[in-house]
Amino acid sequence: MSRARQIIPYKAKVVEPIALLPYEERVRRIEACGNNLFRLASHDVYIDLVTDSGTGALSAAQMGRMMIGDEAYAGSRSFFEMERQIRETMGYRYTIPTHQGRAAERVLDFVLIKKHMIVPGNSHFDTTKAHIEFAGGRAIDCTIDAGRSSTGYHPFKGDVDLAKLESVIREYGPRHVAYILMTVTCNSGGGQPVSMENIREVRRIADQYGLLVILDAARFAENAWFIKHREPGYATKTIPEIVAEMCSYTDAAIMSAKKDALVPMGGFIAVRDDLLYERLKAPTILFEGFYTYGGMSGADMEALAQGLREVTEEPYLTYRIGQVKRFGELLSAAGVPLVEPLGGHAVFIDARRFFGNVPEDEFPGQLLCVELYKEGGVRAVEVGSVLIGRDPDTGENIRPNLDLCRITIPRRVYTMEHLEYVADVVRTVFEEKGQRMRHGLRFEVEAPGIRHFASTFRYVRGADGGTGDLL
Repeated sequence: MSRARQIIPYKAKVVEPIALLPYEERVRRIEACGNNLFRLASHDVYIDLVTDSGTGALSAAQMGRMMIGDEAYAGSRSFFEMERQIRETMGYRYTIPTHQGRAAERVLDFVLIKKHMIVPGNSHFDTTKAHIEFAGGRAIDCTIDAGRSSTGYHPFKGDVDLAKLESVIREYGPRHVAYILMTVTCNSGGGQPVSMENIREVRRIADQYGLLVILDAARFAENAWFIKHREPGYATKTIPEIVAEMCSYTDAAIMSAKKDALVPMGGFIAVRDDLLYERLKAPTILFEGFYTYGGMSGADMEALAQGLREVTEEPYLTYRIGQVKRFGELLSAAGVPLVEPLGGHAVFIDARRFFGNVPEDEFPGQLLCVELYKEGGVRAVEVGSVLIGRDPDTGENIRPNLDLCRITIPRRVYTMEHLEYVADVVRTVFEEKGQRMRHGLRFEVEAPGIRHFASTFRYVRGADGGTGDLL
């Protein structure tokens, strides 16, 4: 009897050369960048796992569709093709293109948030939280307790705590709730999925209080795959059927198409309501462009439409999520502390447990990212104390429940041989420095706003005048 094999649903047609700089040169370059990996040039990096946003590989079909993009300023044929595909895949009647997801957040929040309003949801990401606060609102995290820990198994750690959600709505009053945000999958919590039951119950609560439910749909297809494989009653459903049901419980969606629409640039707002659609048009024209292109070219819109077709194909999703799982298993076998269970787009290392002797206030997640680059030219990203920022009322650093190093897997780009190399780099840092380092990083220059993109850091020095980083 033949054994089950992992099926790879694509082959390479175009390749790009990459090269590893010598160790001494890597150290020099990261120090010159103030120990901030966002400040590195891409050619300084060997394996780039800083994000899955816009870093995937285009398919032959997407490239072909781009060649027939209609670049008309208003009423582009490519816009109507994209709108039709979003309606077919997700069920929303109207679409407004934006150049990327944070632009969709900007337009939506300009319309829906007034000063002192709140947006409850599940672990808002950095730009999401920043846009809410920029509009005068407040993001309130209502993630379940299981989602606040890196250990312990729960199939849907991205779920909203329903009791907490209702408590928050009653505390502030429904008229002070701009909308409820459902992020699928939940990036800040470790790429954790949200169950269909939870989405349905959030809809019920929203209807009870007369509130909107907005879906952050950046990784909607990956979330649907987890529902199919983890939630009772969905094993025989197709991915498109699950996606349609997920979206049916929401009033609108914002999306960074650079994730599950498989494109290097683009995003959109999709809505059902005629009135909300009309309210969104004017700020779109002001911030993005005319509401039938919104910062996207016709070629971009064609590629997005095709990407939405491809991303819901189950063989692709099974391989995509399986690759992340196999990479995580390599790290787990080496004893590296991970957020469990593994999510869909990245492996998240619990940096506080990785560097057990580094104080929380010395940014262990950022420290791990720097050490991985020095060791092997790998670029990852911190999702922790640096990213979460400061309390808007007190100005104090927020201590998040988790301080993570996110190793993010671009779609259809790296082979398992690349990821085996990365696993070896992580394992080496863990074995040689994990429990020996007793100091981390502090700000050299703290950039305002979303500080992890531009801030610089320095190593904390020991009392002996040395680097003080090792026990």
